[in-house]
Parts: sequence; structure tokens; C-alpha cells
Amino acid sequence: MASESCKRTLLIFMIVLSLMSCSIEAKTRYYKWDVKYEFKSPDCYRKLAITINGMSPGPTITAEQGDTVVVEVTNGLLTENLAIHWHGIRQIGTPWSDGTEGVSQCPVIPGDTFVYKFVVDRPGTYLYHAHYGMQREEGLNGMIHVSLPVGESEPFTYDFDRSIMLTDWYHKSAFEHAVGLASIPFVWVGEPESLLIQGRGRFNCSSDTIPASEPGICNATNPECTPFVLTVSPGKTYRLRIGSLTSLSALNFEIEGHNMTVVEADGHYVEPFEVQNLFIYSGETYSVLVKANQDPSRNYWATSNVVGRRPSTPTGLAIFNYSPNPPEQSPPTFPTTGPIWNNTAPRVAQSLAIKAREGFIETPPATPDRVIVLLNTQNRINGHIKWAINNVSFTLPTTPYLVTLKEKKLRNKLHRVFDQRPPPNGYDWQNYDINIPPPNANATSSNGLYRLKFNTTIDIVLQNANMLSPNTSDTHPWHLHGHDFWVLGYGTGKFNPFNDPKKYNLVNPILKNTVPLHPYGWTAIRFQANNPGVWLFHCHIDSHFSMGMGIVFEEGIERVGKLPTSIMGCGLTKNLINP
Repeated sequence: MASESCKRTLLIFMIVLSLMSCSIEAKTRYYKWDVKYEFKSPDCYRKLAITINGMSPGPTITAEQGDTVVVEVTNGLLTENLAIHWHGIRQIGTPWSDGTEGVSQCPVIPGDTFVYKFVVDRPGTYLYHAHYGMQREEGLNGMIHVSLPVGESEPFTYDFDRSIMLTDWYHKSAFEHAVGLASIPFVWVGEPESLLIQGRGRFNCSSDTIPASEPGICNATNPECTPFVLTVSPGKTYRLRIGSLTSLSALNFEIEGHNMTVVEADGHYVEPFEVQNLFIYSGETYSVLVKANQDPSRNYWATSNVVGRRPSTPTGLAIFNYSPNPPEQSPPTFPTTGPIWNNTAPRVAQSLAIKAREGFIETPPATPDRVIVLLNTQNRINGHIKWAINNVSFTLPTTPYLVTLKEKKLRNKLHRVFDQRPPPNGYDWQNYDINIPPPNANATSSNGLYRLKFNTTIDIVLQNANMLSPNTSDTHPWHLHGHDFWVLGYGTGKFNPFNDPKKYNLVNPILKNTVPLHPYGWTAIRFQANNPGVWLFHCHIDSHFSMGMGIVFEEGIERVGKLPTSIMGCGLTKNLINP
């Protein structure tokens, strides 16, 4: 009897502990955002920017692994729709909260409020940003910090945790850029006027590009454009969470005189390696450890510079401030100008150096079930300049894929929403010369999607090539929604489907959600189609995606739960909420 009593007491104790654990671990983080245009001068030049509660970059979302994040967004843009993507959050079980207009939801119309709700299932550093048109250019962005549960520790130590958001900044509006890209003759967006570090930069207010008709539009004494200051204490170690949400530029980031140890990439632990120059592409995040171990009597420059394109944008500047030196005290040196912009070798070397950390390796499946090769080219359609994948330029439908494929009432209307022909699985790799402009520049457009068999393993090979102009091949950061993928390898020249897979890293490949495709090279990734939904895979350069550089995957749509009506209201979805 005593034994049975002890068993019952132990069982009750275990249940109580379990309930206590659940109540402690499961939290809901609420955010209420008012999104609107405001005049801002982040680089001293006054223009309209999209703000969140008056801020650009917006507030950082902080949560613990397993928490539910609820963001109530009110669109106060007056004349523009809105959607916000939670970059790096896989949206397991909530594909309608991915925040991609035309893919996972109808946009939020002016004056409406939309509630995003999702679970952050993995610790790490992530991002959020506008995903409607080219609005990301206008400053709607921010960071997401997901920490480990209390009591768990990371495989590295530091004294303080800080964030640095890197962006580029244009003086023309995103609307002007979008119109130019779609026009005949074609009007390219050009290089950005400024590089911002944590939302601050400095444009030359004496420039002859300042309109004479608008005196005072650029004010070098405006406190909004004083350099960002990161204050450190001598001898302490800092974790810097660095994210890039540039609309065009690939960047180099460095802190004068200090080495950085890379320890995290896109939410996954990296086998540590040391850099002086961190190359970072739009959509990527890194955590680096920096020790304040230099001469504490002075301050140092932190800089960002354009790589991969001939730079005409001034260096982005911030101050690495040793306390108790005055934060406004400029370093006694000239700012660093970064590595040679068109030297691809060190950028490829960094890509190859990123491996999964020992003890945190997730081994990929040994072989894929399907291989899709994506040739990236610049093309023309009816006189318009476009980007194309396997000679097909992507367009978004007016009715979101997710609703069309999930709702029974729309199943017989699929052909009215998107092209039912699947996009190509590859290109004529043996005969196509990636080193010259496309011999036949004409492409077609489509909004067809790739149907993936659920729970299968997919290999994607991204192949870069020459653009329409001779001797030019751009860098393309590709981002996959709804998944992490293993980075199997990089190569120069044309991918050989027989020989190059033998060189794949299947031992300790890093998992990421964004990966660079280097000029005249290839990048191979592998992922599992195990997240029910419809997911975008696209170049993270705003203008390139706007010009058709993307594709869409569908997987396990029958496993998606009941869709909220809040994601409807456009295209054929109007009939679902207003029968």
C-alpha cells in the first residue's frame, strides 16, 4: 500500500512539474503597430519613409523559443496596400501568416488592421520587412531576436548582446522605381544614395544633385543623421547580431582594428571562424563576437561598403565608441573603404567557410528525390527588360495561391488564377554559354508553380550567367520562405550535373534561409518539402524580384488547416467572404 501511495504521489508531482513547465515556457508576445508614412532624414536628406510607431528601422521583436508572437498591424499608408514578411520564421502550421502578398494572403488595404500570429520555434536572429511591391526600400524593416529558454545556454559566451541593421537608401520613391522598371524605355533604379547603419547615414548636402528648388531639404546638422554609436566597455565581449535588408547592395562590414568571430548564420550555429571583413547579402543575418581589446583612449570606425557592383555610394559610417570617450568623438583615422568591389574570390571563400558547428550538425538526406536547376538570366519580353528563370519571368497572381489551392470553391477556377503548366525543371546546360549575353534574349512570363510531393527531398541548383550587357554577372541573394535548406556547395563556371554533386558537403553543411549566388557561378542547396503551404523562393534584391526573378513551391496543401478569412478580400477570394 505504501508503495502504491508513493507511486501516486510521484505521479502527481510529475504532472504538476509538467504543468509548471508548460506555463513557464509558453508565452505570448503582443505587439501593436501603426504603419504610416512620415518625413524622415536618415541620411540628412528629407523624404517620406515608412515607419512603425514612428520608428525606422522598426522595433525589435524579442521572444523565447516556443513563444507565440502576435503582431496587430494597422495600415495607415492612406493610398497603399501592405504586407509584412517574417523573414526566417518558418510558419509551421501558420502559412497564412508568412506575409507575402499574392502568395499567402491578400494585402492589407489602407485603414484596415491585420493580425499576424505565429510561433518562433527556433532560437536565432531573424528579420521582418515589407513584402508588397517594392515597399521594403522605404524603410519598413526590423529584427527578430529569439533566445533560448531560461536555463539553456549557447555554445559561446559574451557579455552583451547588440543589433546592427544594414540597409541602403534611395531618395526617389519605391513607386518611381517600380514605374521605371516597368517602362519602355527601361529606367534602372541606379545605385543608392546612401548606406545606413542602424537607420543612420550621411549624404553630402553640398552635392550638386540637391534640387535648387527645395532649399533645406538636406540638413547636415539634423540629429536624425548623426552616426549610429555602439558604445562598448574595454575588455568586454559583444555579440553583434548583424542583419542586411538592402534593396540592391551586397555589402562588406568591418570594425576598424577589430576581428570578428562568426558564430551564427540565419539562426544556426556556425563552426567559429575569424574575419576582418564580413560579407553580407540582403536577407542574411550573422552573429559575430567582438572583443573590445584595442586602445581604449580613442573611438573606431564601423563601416559598410558596396561589393559586387561598381560602387558610387559613399561608405556607411558608425562609431565603435570606447566608454568613457565621448560618443560623438570621431576616430582619428580615415574610414575604411573595404575590399576591392569586383574581387569575387574572398566572398566565395567566406561562403565556403560557413559550416555547421560541431555538436549542432543536422545531416541532410544522402540523395534527393528531385533536382531542379534554375538558370538566372536577364531577358526581354515585348520590349520590357525582365529577369527570368529558365527563360520564364515570374509574375504574381491577383488571387493568392494559398487560398486558390486550399478552398474547394475555387478548385474549379484554378486556370483563371494561375498558369497550370509547371515551370521548367532545367535548361539546356550543355549548349548554353553562361559567359555571354543570351543569344536569344526573348523570354515568356508565367505565374505557374512547382508542385512538390510532400516529405520529399529537393535539390535546387542556382546557375548564374551573363546579363544583357557583355561581361556583367550580378550577385543574387536567394531566399526561401517556409524552410531552412542545407547549403551543399558553391562553384565557379557552369554546373556539371554528373561531376559537381560528387563534391557536395554532406558532412557538416550549414542550414540557412538565404544564400548568395556569385557571378558566373553556381550554388547548390537541399531542403525537405515537409511544411504544408505555398512558399516563395526568390532573389532578395527588390528590383530583381519585381522584374520576375522568383518561383513558387506548393507542398502538402491538403494538410493546411482552415484558412482565416482575414487573408482574403482580393481577386476571386472576394466571393468567399461576400457570397
